[in-house]
Amino acid sequence: MAAVREEPLRSRYGRSADQRADRGLKVVGAVLGVALIGLIGWFGYHYVVDRSVSGELIKFKRVSATEVEAHLEVRKDRDATGSCTLRSLAESGAEVGRLDVRFGAGETRIDRVVTVRTTSSATSTELLGCTSD
Repeated sequence: MAAVREEPLRSRYGRSADQRADRGLKVVGAVLGVALIGLIGWFGYHYVVDRSVSGELIKFKRVSATEVEAHLEVRKDRDATGSCTLRSLAESGAEVGRLDVRFGAGETRIDRVVTVRTTSSATSTELLGCTSD
């Protein structure tokens, strides 16, 4: 008996339409994935590099029913000027006090204790953010 060799159908007739579509989807997915990774990297780089001013609320203490002392630390470029905004909140979550702390050029690290005046008793104080001018 003669041995009959069976060739796979795909080598005889080429790729099926499903296989071509799958390959196209894989290429599109790979391109979109690389673009997304590049975009995330670009945003991350600019978030870190463009931040010439950063602040941190070290601690706060309620001094009276109408005042809160806040210890603020700011790191910045030597020539940067700007401000940081602090907000005091009541137990209900309502804002009862706000203070913009301004700083000038010259120092790279500012460590300051400030007093936030409030309209009623505050239970927390938070740093909303720092901006450069």
